[in-house]
Amino acid sequence: MIISRVVIVFLLYYCYASKLESINGTGTSTDLEILDDLLKNYDRRALPTSHLGTPTVVTCEIYIRSFGSINPETMDYEVDLYLQEKWFDERFKEASSFRPLDLSDPDLVKKIWKPEVFFPNAKSADFQLVTVPNVLVRINSGGEILYMLRLKLRFSCMMELSSYPMDSQVCSIELASFSKTTDELQLKWADKTPINFYDQLKLPQFNINKINTSLCKEKFHIGEYSCLLAEFYLQRSLGYHMVQSYLPTVLIVVVSWVSFWLDIEAIPARITLGVTTLLTISSKGSGIQNNLPPVSYVKAMDVWMGSCTTFVFLALMEFTFANYLWRKRIPKELLCISINKSNCQVALATAKLEETNVEKAIPASVAYSYGSFAKRIDQLSRVIFPALFLIFNLAYWLYYLGNE
Repeated sequence: MIISRVVIVFLLYYCYASKLESINGTGTSTDLEILDDLLKNYDRRALPTSHLGTPTVVTCEIYIRSFGSINPETMDYEVDLYLQEKWFDERFKEASSFRPLDLSDPDLVKKIWKPEVFFPNAKSADFQLVTVPNVLVRINSGGEILYMLRLKLRFSCMMELSSYPMDSQVCSIELASFSKTTDELQLKWADKTPINFYDQLKLPQFNINKINTSLCKEKFHIGEYSCLLAEFYLQRSLGYHMVQSYLPTVLIVVVSWVSFWLDIEAIPARITLGVTTLLTISSKGSGIQNNLPPVSYVKAMDVWMGSCTTFVFLALMEFTFANYLWRKRIPKELLCISINKSNCQVALATAKLEETNVEKAIPASVAYSYGSFAKRIDQLSRVIFPALFLIFNLAYWLYYLGNE
């Protein structure tokens, strides 16, 4: 009796487990069978609404995983993104009983109609294939289809660099229909947050101030095509250029002023200092220009580097002029300053200019020697050069920062 009860319980448990396995195991199998039946008579060349005579509306959304490599030299930038497209296909409405299906098999995905879209301003694009092709088609029971794929693209961005590196740029992503006109296919942005960013996304040299999405139309001689436009308003961060360009050049200019405090007769030291600072700032300017396109207009960095080079060059010229005055005899015109002209002429005649030293004919109290005049130039340069550089900085930063 006990053995028969155990056998009955075991048989009931076995039947229940088999039934449960059948329910869980055949659910997906049944859905795939329904999908296979639908695809037998499915024409992927026909638009979902072609039989209605209305354009198919595709809702687009972009999720940006990385945004960077903004290169002013080539005027482009790289984006790693997920493109999501949604539309309704009434041919899948008949299968209202099956659950949402996620299809990632490329061969199966090819059997379903998908919007033929492209990126007009993309220079290059790569489809992610690691570790599997990054593509997904989700078919919902109501006929809604979600198509998502991951792409790595390099977009063109025409930059205006007159205020570089304090410039603001507007870079865009364009998405347009490739072969279907607006009578057949219309693209639109998702109603809520059509552009989404990765939470930890950071740009090395730019800040994204604003994002603007809009509709546009591409016109060709064949017809008019629907397109979407996403504009990114970027503000360049000044920190990198402040450390790498502005502060080093300021220090180079300040170092060139050390020459004014050296003795007028320290010719090797002052020449070495002047030439070294001039070559250093010229090399720094060349390095900065190598990362920029050869545009035909003047940039803010060109104004800065040109002005700093001028200050260093003038410091070298100041020593050249002061040393020239120190080494040469004083001219007749300077000796007659602050004394009676007739007395000056008599003293000059008495000194026999061709044979004797002119300075002996004029009292030291009323004549300027070359040495005192050269030293006076050095003393004035200690004040004039820093003052002029400070005035230039005030004008430079107020003008360019005020135009941001």
